[in-house]
Amino acid sequence: MGIHRLNHAVLYVSELARSVAFYRDVLGFRPIPMTPDGFRGAAFLQAPGSTNDHDLGLFEMGAGTGRSTAGRGTVGLYHLAWEVDTLDELEVTAQRLTAAGALVGASDHGTTKSLYGQDPDGLEFEIVWLVPADRLDDAALAARKRIGRLDLDAERRRYGGQTRGGVGISVPA
Repeated sequence: MGIHRLNHAVLYVSELARSVAFYRDVLGFRPIPMTPDGFRGAAFLQAPGSTNDHDLGLFEMGAGTGRSTAGRGTVGLYHLAWEVDTLDELEVTAQRLTAAGALVGASDHGTTKSLYGQDPDGLEFEIVWLVPADRLDDAALAARKRIGRLDLDAERRRYGGQTRGGVGISVPA
C-alpha cells in the first residue's frame, strides 16, 4: 500500500457547535456542506489552502461525555500533526492558540518546529513547520534525537519567516 498523505481525520466530540467554532475560529478550518440529508450531529471541515474534499470530520457524542484520556488513562490516538508553510504562520498560530487557552506546548525537534494544542474536548494536535531539505544541516539532523525549547524568534532569524517549509520533504522541490 503506497500512502501519499493523510486525507482526513474523524474525531468524536462532545458538543459539535463548540468544536466547529474552535476549529473554524482558532485554526481557520471552514465548514463544508456535505453532511448527509437527515443526519444530525456531524460536521465536515476543510483546512485553509487544502485541496482535500474535507480534512476533518466531527461527530457529536453529547454534552455528557468526558474529555479524552488517551495516553493518560486509556489507549488512543495521541495527536494529529498539521503542517504550515512558514514560520510566520506558525507564530500567528501560536498567538491564536494562546488567546484561546489551547496552546499546551512548543518544541524544537531539530528538523521540525512544533506547537501542541488541545481542542475543547482535550483532543491533542500538533502544528508543525518542517525545515526544507536544502536547509538541513548536521546540527538540525542531530537535534532530532532530543526535544528542545522552541524559540520562534531565533528560528525566524535562522531560516526566515517566509521561507516555505517542507520543500523537498513533504512538498515536492
